[in-house]
Amino acid sequence: MNSPVLTIISFLIIFSVVVISHEFGHFLIARLNGIKVNEFSVGMGPALYRKKGKNTEYVIRLLPFGGACIFEGMTGMETSGDDEEDDVDSEDEKDEKTEDKTVTFKPGDFNAAPVWGRIATVLAGPVFNLILAYLIGLFIVWFCGADLPVVAKVSEGMPAAEAGFQAGDEIISIDGHRTLLWREIMIRSVLSTGKEMHIVYERNGEKLETTLIPVWSGTDGRYYIGFAGGSEVIKCNNLKVFKYSAIEVRYWLDATMQSLKYMITGHAKPDDLAGPVGIANVIDDTIEDTKEYGTFTVILNIVNIALLLTVNLGVMNLLPLPALDGGRLIFLFFEAVSGRRVPPEKEGFVHMVGIVLLMILMVFVLYNDITRFFR
Repeated sequence: MNSPVLTIISFLIIFSVVVISHEFGHFLIARLNGIKVNEFSVGMGPALYRKKGKNTEYVIRLLPFGGACIFEGMTGMETSGDDEEDDVDSEDEKDEKTEDKTVTFKPGDFNAAPVWGRIATVLAGPVFNLILAYLIGLFIVWFCGADLPVVAKVSEGMPAAEAGFQAGDEIISIDGHRTLLWREIMIRSVLSTGKEMHIVYERNGEKLETTLIPVWSGTDGRYYIGFAGGSEVIKCNNLKVFKYSAIEVRYWLDATMQSLKYMITGHAKPDDLAGPVGIANVIDDTIEDTKEYGTFTVILNIVNIALLLTVNLGVMNLLPLPALDGGRLIFLFFEAVSGRRVPPEKEGFVHMVGIVLLMILMVFVLYNDITRFFR
């Protein structure tokens, strides 16, 4: 085990940067659309620090998991006209008054903004996570370069050898996915479910195609293709850094989507899920495994974890589930297409149910993290 202080500091810095970038995206685009932000908070639970700004209260909370931008009137609405009806009014009179009553929202209210302004505000959080990922990618790629999808070694008796692969072959695509980094090949090998793979590759300028079926390893509990690579690295401490930083973000997006697909199709196990405790343990292991190579190597690996987490946060928030940004976008896109607004109180109820389910999932993941640590 490493120094817990160093691990905790690294954990807090990573989570703070990732969460603040996400919430700042919401905050900035909300203000540009005239939406009042009542609270900008980092963390969950009881408040440790509060500072009242001109229009927004800034809060740091006890538990460093997540954050929030609370908009004015996010789930509520006000109506013009009297709130109480005269008990002696007839039903017809009540109906006439209801028809005359116009639904309005206060200035600065989230629901008062145009629908595309609200869509932009909700979408801004995940987009800012990807912007942060690109900026982090510039730093990593500048110093580390990019691993090209070139085969370095083929294992005898494995599917790759039987399919005719040789050292020096460049993998062009797997199952239609254009491969630009060796890690894109590896993620498909690690998360393979044993299905046939169609691979396009290039040898001496000639484009070739083949198919193979990964072989199962009972020892490692995964499928293997049977070739190794990643040793051919292109230097990017020049203008190439801008291109390969985008490719780096593309890789992490692809890895996240492949992992989600793997999990949704029922191939993942509970131990494959990791929450804050699991992430802290990964950070601790990373520091322990890389410290012998020097402080700068440790920093590079910690920054790489931040890149992974910011991409994951962006993608996970876009899932079409209640309480997440993706769930809110479903309601907003429905309004944009149909021209009809879902009543805010009904939408709020759906998101409240989603929050409860999300909290249950968080408790399960936290319990799993802690029990796995002792196992």
